[in-house]
Formats: sequence, structure tokens, C-alpha cells
Amino acid sequence: MIAESNDTILVENNHYFPPESVKQAFLEKSSTTSTCPWKGEAAYYHIHVDGEINHDAAWYYPNPKDAAKKIKNYIAFWKGVKITG
Repeated sequence: MIAESNDTILVENNHYFPPESVKQAFLEKSSTTSTCPWKGEAAYYHIHVDGEINHDAAWYYPNPKDAAKKIKNYIAFWKGVKITG
């Protein structure tokens, strides 16, 4: 399990996890960024599990625009990362 929380924030069908609920040992900062018109610039993490790397499979907004302040530094997942709950 990479993250566990009852306090995720759902935005555009993505669960954003509080940073303290994510096990940092699985994450490696990526140089990838992307820009959302209303959230701002996202930064990415590669995820390491059982010797495998899932590139850019998690992202967060370190300096979001005002409309997305509530998800600042919260981490979301994609690329096959399973969210249950």
C-alpha cells in the first residue's frame, strides 16, 4: 500500500491524498511537469514498487492557482495505480 487516508479530496474524479498519508519511500521526484488551466503547474513522481518503476504515476500541485488551493501538495495517482475505498 502506497497511501491510505479517509481525508482525500476528490477533484475531477481523482482522489488527492494528504502528503503525510503517502509513503515517501515509494516516490521519486520526476522532472515532468504539466499545466492545468485552473489548477496550475503539476509536478510528478515515479512510483517504485517491488523493483518496478511506474513513471510519472503520481502528481501534485506545489503552487496551485487560487481555485485549487485546497489540494496544495496533495498527491493523486494514475497509470494503473489502484484506488480502493
